[in-house]
Amino acid sequence: MQPNEHIIPTEYSEIMQKSYIDYAMSVIISRALPDVRDGLKPVQRRTLYDMYELGIKYDKPYRKCARIVGDTMGKYHPHGDSSIYEALVVMSQDFKKGLPLVDGHGNFGSIEGDGAAAMRYTEARLARVTQEAYLGDLDKDVVDFGPNFDETEKEPIVLPVRVPNLLINGAEGIAVGMATSIPPHNLSEVLDGVIAYMKNPDINTAQMMQYIKGPDFPTGGIVTNQDELHEIYSTGQGKVKVRGKAEIEKLKGGKEQIVISEIPYTMIGAGIGKFINDVAALVETKKTQDIVDITNQSSKDGIRIVIELRKGADSENLLNMIYKKTKLEDTFGVNMLAVADGKPETMGIVPIIRHHVNFQYEVATRKYTYLLAKERDKKEIQEGLMKAVDVIDLIIEILRGSKDVKMAKACLVEGIVDGIKFKSETSKKDAAKLKFTERQAQAILEMRLQKLIGLEIDALRADYADTMEKIQTYDDILSNRSSMTKVIIDDIKDFKREYKRERRTVIDNVEEAVFEEKKIEKMDVVVLIDRFGYARSVDVPTYERNKDAAEAESKYIITCTNMDKLAVFTDKGNLHTLKVLSLPFGKFRDKGQPIDNMSNFSSSAETIVAIESVENMAGKKILFGNSSGYIKVVDGSEFDVAKKTTAATKLSDNETVIIVKPLNGDETLIMESSDRNFLRIVCAEIPEKKKAAAGVRGIKLSSGASCQAMYVLGSGEDKVVSVKGQDIHLNRLHIGNRDTKGTKR
Repeated sequence: MQPNEHIIPTEYSEIMQKSYIDYAMSVIISRALPDVRDGLKPVQRRTLYDMYELGIKYDKPYRKCARIVGDTMGKYHPHGDSSIYEALVVMSQDFKKGLPLVDGHGNFGSIEGDGAAAMRYTEARLARVTQEAYLGDLDKDVVDFGPNFDETEKEPIVLPVRVPNLLINGAEGIAVGMATSIPPHNLSEVLDGVIAYMKNPDINTAQMMQYIKGPDFPTGGIVTNQDELHEIYSTGQGKVKVRGKAEIEKLKGGKEQIVISEIPYTMIGAGIGKFINDVAALVETKKTQDIVDITNQSSKDGIRIVIELRKGADSENLLNMIYKKTKLEDTFGVNMLAVADGKPETMGIVPIIRHHVNFQYEVATRKYTYLLAKERDKKEIQEGLMKAVDVIDLIIEILRGSKDVKMAKACLVEGIVDGIKFKSETSKKDAAKLKFTERQAQAILEMRLQKLIGLEIDALRADYADTMEKIQTYDDILSNRSSMTKVIIDDIKDFKREYKRERRTVIDNVEEAVFEEKKIEKMDVVVLIDRFGYARSVDVPTYERNKDAAEAESKYIITCTNMDKLAVFTDKGNLHTLKVLSLPFGKFRDKGQPIDNMSNFSSSAETIVAIESVENMAGKKILFGNSSGYIKVVDGSEFDVAKKTTAATKLSDNETVIIVKPLNGDETLIMESSDRNFLRIVCAEIPEKKKAAAGVRGIKLSSGASCQAMYVLGSGEDKVVSVKGQDIHLNRLHIGNRDTKGTKR
């Protein structure tokens, strides 16, 4: 430690808290959330600015996305190429953005979830609207620039976006402890709302909603909760209910089909495939038998998903079921969070427009201040040139008599005539009176002789008149708020006229979908499971007719009801539940479905020990035994669980379950160890435990031995076990006490 240094003791928790807060704010401000002024996240802003810097304009050839991504990452956004390319792709997708900002060429993904091609294959350029409304005035000092990450370049802090991009294109992003989710809106409506605010800054949410009706998703659809939008737009938070557009078409022969032509915005991507699977699941789980087929006939011309119905189906009721049971009706969570004045803030629709309008006044002020300065500089030079034309002979005499440019310039600016050769004293006196400015003198020295032609002089005077008119206009704009307002509104109207489009999403109040679910009649069935784990159910008469074949082919035969659940017990101590209704029901010769496909059970990781009916286990005691010789009985009601998978018993390392058996009350249990000891006890003496308990020791095992089998015998029942060629009748074994070694055989 240096002599002038000293240690400052600091609480560790304080350091962690400060570091985490600094990190969180960095993510919030610099990565995840858009700025309310331009509606862009940093990665989007940097990508668009880099394309602007590279000159990839809308009327220029496309450039490889890999070049854009690499340049952006190297200069402005050192956070990996994938985030930059993803931002570039999304800004080009017209099914995600109400106003695409990038013109993409190649495979930029699809509404059905297909990903974009690699950046080395795709090309892009700025969209025309981006160039005009987002980047148009960057050369006029309208926004501040700051250093990039390594201070070798300058980048704009915010883009001079002329339209409320935050509302038009929406936004989504996850920060630390907060997230933003803003739906896209119709450009024409939003611009009308901006004009209305500029004319009446005291406008309220209800008045604003006369212009901005609600979200306008690129995918269309129907917003069904119009009355709730006022609260959402007032607070900036809420849920927008969105429904796809579906129509019932009549076919020949009295059949009908449901055709879906628009989907909820939330279904973009893998949601379409999931929707089709969900509809198919309605048939598989017997929620409906009215659907014959479902096909996705979507193309570049639009969405078209066709659901074929059987003849006589109640199509309206079925459509309501689809709305209720699938994502064809969904909610879009709104949280209008953006960075305003350097900090994250949740805003309603009016505050968002207020921030945008204030930004427009700031941009306009800087723009016209810059233009006014330019015109005043031009005026100064024009006045100097016109004055020079009037005394051109004297100026030529000065130039010819001067030894160098410095001497000539000093004469023009300060009237210094020392060292200059004049033809006459009069010329010398006139030269001493000259008082041009530095700029004027430089312009005169650079002036070409062709400027002395009469038409050129007339053009100079006309330019001067035009410059004076512009100065007057810019002065008026900067001096009068009303004049600036008119200019901004005129620009907005031009953008609206150029880029407007019709609303795609319908805004309405729609009653909640209600359908009558057909009740499934309770009936007795027989579940048949073969040795390969394929399961199916048949009705009792079918089983009775094929009883011999069923017993020969099936490993498990369970009589229960169709409303019952099956409890699958495994050697790992797990309980997997399976609804009987989820099993294929029908003909005896049907193959069925593997249990692996219908539950969490995996035949590659564990082995089935027993399969029982949950209803049949109620009120019974269930015997458990494991390889360490521990046993217990558990009340059967404990296995009526809602979870698909849960622990059926407690096991230690290397222990496995070897028996799970419902008891009637008069049975005996025989335990066989690996060193040929047999112990027979009365089941009624086995203590009852909870399913989470390990149990009690049933048979005392020698060192290194394990319990390899357990048998349950009812009253009068016998079982023969062969040990080294000797048959042992288990019901002849002496009944002993629990926790003993038993009899050696």
